[in-house]
Amino acid sequence: MSREEEIRSELFEHTLNGHAPEVKALTEEALTLHMDPMDILFKALIPSLEEVGRRFEKGDFFVPEMLIAARAMQGALVILRPLIAETGAKPVGRYVIGTVKGDIHDIGKNLCVIMLEGAGFEVFDLGVNTAPEKFVEAVQKHEPDIVGFSAFLTTTMPMFKANINALQKAGLRDRVIVMVGGAPVTQEYADAVGADGYSADASAAVKKAKELLELRREKVPA
Repeated sequence: MSREEEIRSELFEHTLNGHAPEVKALTEEALTLHMDPMDILFKALIPSLEEVGRRFEKGDFFVPEMLIAARAMQGALVILRPLIAETGAKPVGRYVIGTVKGDIHDIGKNLCVIMLEGAGFEVFDLGVNTAPEKFVEAVQKHEPDIVGFSAFLTTTMPMFKANINALQKAGLRDRVIVMVGGAPVTQEYADAVGADGYSADASAAVKKAKELLELRREKVPA
């Protein structure tokens, strides 16, 4: 087994177990061996995060394990992102995300950000307590494929509709896929407010985002 293969499998394991220092050290070693940053990302880190997602869905992993793994991967991404940008590799898609106005919960959102970045999205995180006009501004500025609204409280969930209305008013609604999520949110609620997609957790959010993007790209001739 070559050292490169060993590095791939060690990166996979250490990311899965959330060992941030090891992940960072292995990423640096991989680069000294002139391994391709895209290879490190797509053959070690992303598969590891996908495994984290699978274990989460099976109930073997919970939010803490997911967070720790995502944070470990984040350490590698910080090193790899500028190198990947230099190669001119296009991101999978652009994603604007934020927690809605009146809500300051961000664990779920932050996890989504890391998972989306890990899956190759370029993410613009607007933080918490984000007003509808902030989302509109970000959509105008970044021209994302998807905009994601996160809410943790039943009292702030109506902001989904307010945000969608604001996008409609600005003439932007048809230009973006709208995704919603957060602990109290359901598929029924997402449908009722007119969102394009809903996901129950960060791992599902990435899957859903990719599905919705593919559907949209099939419809729109390039």
